[in-house]
Amino acid sequence: MSDIKVTNLRKNYGAVEVLRDINLDIRSGEFVIFVGPSGCGKSTLLRCISGLERLSGGTLEIGGRVVNNVPASKRGIAMVFQSYALYPHMSVRENMAYSMKLRRAAKAEIESRVAEAARKLQLEPYLDRFPRELSGGQRQRVAIGRAIVRDPQVFLFDEPLSNLDAALRVATRLEIARLKEGLPDTTMVYVTHDQVEAMTLADRIVVLNAGQVEQVGTPEELYERPQSLFVAGFIGSPRMNLLRHEDGTTMGIRPEDITLGTGAQQGKVAYVEYLGADTFAFLDIGRPDLLTVRQTRTALPDVGSMISYDYPQERVHRFDAQGKRLG
Repeated sequence: MSDIKVTNLRKNYGAVEVLRDINLDIRSGEFVIFVGPSGCGKSTLLRCISGLERLSGGTLEIGGRVVNNVPASKRGIAMVFQSYALYPHMSVRENMAYSMKLRRAAKAEIESRVAEAARKLQLEPYLDRFPRELSGGQRQRVAIGRAIVRDPQVFLFDEPLSNLDAALRVATRLEIARLKEGLPDTTMVYVTHDQVEAMTLADRIVVLNAGQVEQVGTPEELYERPQSLFVAGFIGSPRMNLLRHEDGTTMGIRPEDITLGTGAQQGKVAYVEYLGADTFAFLDIGRPDLLTVRQTRTALPDVGSMISYDYPQERVHRFDAQGKRLG
């Protein structure tokens, strides 16, 4: 079993409270992703789970065992960092085998584990190369392979793709998705600021804000039924249109749920972005923020023109004056 249970977890740095009253249940074999703005505490929470940070309060259990005072090396976890942290003087094979050599594992077992990890990550042609001879994506796969060789209960990923360019990020994301399919009983916890990674990889997403959990749910639940204004504005790219009313309540509508050229409401086209499959029109409707409209393969409206728009009422999200979902 590799489930993780976090109960009333707190983390302070002196007088600064970074995490407060975190409660989470991560099921064995689940892929959970932490997202949130910079400084929200997502990496700190991951480091608390790993044992690299001591808790200021609360309880942390892995596989039913309280690990508050268990050192990182004894928790049955493997962590993959954004910086790769490979030994430059060692080959790929030696980097992947190093942790097992420290544990004095049998040579045959080491060779078998390294070969299996290399096969899963398509690293077999690179086993005798050094990190300097690899691309960024290949280095990150080596770092993941080094973690696989340890056969951990839990994988922890701290923004592993943030140092890669866009094309490598897509390719390595697919590698991680394949890795999860090949290790269905291993729990994976992943920190990212990239919503595409979160929406495509996660079984469930944990949205953090100012050291607290805002919402936990599947990607679909967070997108279709955000429980707070913060989640509504954070999940989705481009973000949800949020229109505040005089009574303090807020109405939200996703850009793709707005139709141009129909309805009684009108706005002035401020500017247009053409992205091939998608077109984004930004309308001035007399509010501080422009209304974002996402259209698929439609004619571009003229900048400066007035255009009508509409949206189905069943696609509207409503929030009270405290920012909590209504209905």
